[in-house]
Amino acid sequence: MIDLFDPLLIAAVAGLIGGSMNAIAGGGSFVTLPALVAAGVPSVSANATSTVALVPSALASAYAYRHDFQGFEGVSMKAMAAVSVLGGIAGALLLMSTPQRVFDVLVPFLLAFGTIVFAFGRQAGAWLRTRVSISPPTVLVFQFLLGCYGGYFGGAVGIMMMATWSLLTTASLAAMQPARNLLNAAMNATASILFIVGGLIYWKPMLAMLVGAIVGGYFAARLARKLDPAKARIGISCLNACITALMFWKTFG
Repeated sequence: MIDLFDPLLIAAVAGLIGGSMNAIAGGGSFVTLPALVAAGVPSVSANATSTVALVPSALASAYAYRHDFQGFEGVSMKAMAAVSVLGGIAGALLLMSTPQRVFDVLVPFLLAFGTIVFAFGRQAGAWLRTRVSISPPTVLVFQFLLGCYGGYFGGAVGIMMMATWSLLTTASLAAMQPARNLLNAAMNATASILFIVGGLIYWKPMLAMLVGAIVGGYFAARLARKLDPAKARIGISCLNACITALMFWKTFG
């Protein structure tokens, strides 16, 4: 008989859902991190383990767009990748130095912040674009800060990047997708190396989650072509909000 509360099963199912979400619209870490916490993994290690488990799917997405990478107006892709990696290192080191009890309290608020950005980040970017513009050097500063956030937590960092870039360039959202995938993979892969070296990874749940994420990402990518992106984003936003509310209840209830 299958134990529905088996930690490895929880990790695999969360990976399946998270990988599917990332393939369709993003936000997979909103499921994988809380699932690992529910499976008994301490929150700092859960965050690190979730990041490592989702890196292969991020690298696969980046590889799929390998012929489409291009820089922005006045900013090369090499410079953007370099500051993303440096930011990922800084964020990972910050996570590794955060006391467990402090991160336990931070997790619900980080999820809430990411949920809001995921739901409204694109609209906010479009609104700001008509009122604000930023210079190429400034976008590198913002990209470094986004890399720090990505290495530390990373929820909705892809949406944050695209909202920031919309203040610099007139490129369409579709044109920004290759850069989003590459830079997201760069900061997460860099952070993952530090998490592994730092001994934060719970390997059995990570491997179960990794397999689930690969399977979910593969089949969801095929399904995504038939889905309305706007409706998918609404559905994922509602799921993120429910998970965030549960984490607040678990932490402070």
